[in-house]
Amino acid sequence: MQPFRYPQPAPSEITPRACFLARRHLLAGAGMAAATAMLPRSSRAATLSGKPSPLSTDAKQTPLEDVTHYNNFYEFGTDKGDPAANSGSFKPMPWTVTVDGLVNKPRTIDVGELLRTMPLEERIYRMRCVEAWSMVIPWIGFPLAALLKQVDPQAAAKYVAFTSVVRPAEMPGQRGFLQTIDWPYVEGLRMDEAMHPLAILAMGLYGETLPNQNGAPIRLVVPWKYGFKGIKSIVRISLVGEMPPTTWNKLAANEYGFFANVNPEVDHPRWSQASERVIGGGGGFFGGEGRRDTQMFNGYGEQVASLYKGMDLRKNF
Repeated sequence: MQPFRYPQPAPSEITPRACFLARRHLLAGAGMAAATAMLPRSSRAATLSGKPSPLSTDAKQTPLEDVTHYNNFYEFGTDKGDPAANSGSFKPMPWTVTVDGLVNKPRTIDVGELLRTMPLEERIYRMRCVEAWSMVIPWIGFPLAALLKQVDPQAAAKYVAFTSVVRPAEMPGQRGFLQTIDWPYVEGLRMDEAMHPLAILAMGLYGETLPNQNGAPIRLVVPWKYGFKGIKSIVRISLVGEMPPTTWNKLAANEYGFFANVNPEVDHPRWSQASERVIGGGGGFFGGEGRRDTQMFNGYGEQVASLYKGMDLRKNF
């Protein structure tokens, strides 16, 4: 495997130890406040900060209004505005995540503990939706690998399976006609994908804890894959030996493959993936910078292409 070519921070950019320890102290003291403050955006969101990451893109960021009001979260409805409109009653705290399966140290972790103890970073990532639109979002989170290492994966663990919450009383999309989806929403990554430095568990965006409509309190972000891979409101992470089922692959295997890598050469059966509309700054889908060519692996090819060496990415889509 070729070495990763990431820019390294200059010494002047490295946080002094005293400042780092002070930040830890403040986070520890603010843990309960952050937990109780993680309310719907219509009320207020807790302030959340992370060290700037050298893995970030320098592309123009999508305005917060578009990021929080034009997105997919079918648990709250199928329209792009439904998550913001219908998620006000969702209660993201208290919250725990169970990490189990083929591990030597299974854990059930409180989200407040993750806020206090994980290496939070700001990762500005280019995100691509299978419906041919894109955003650039400043996520705040930590490497998924950091959590997986804590539970000591067994050699037999080849995949990571993710499960989201089921709360039909708070999530209107989980009742009514969308009951045809086999809830809970499930997703998966290959083990090497999950351990890649670009894959993160996000707990905030734009300096605040995640709004309900964006996956509060914790979600997956994998920037070289299509957006449906970013499972939201996660309650379980299981390490398994076989490829796990994923929601959209179960619903339409001819349209949504397990890998979900951004590949402009593979069209969705109902639309082209060769170009994308940039969202932002002027009214949702109709704003932004017009269309541009879609990049292989969403522009992260230099970092992740080696993961798929020898694979036919037209068949393994």
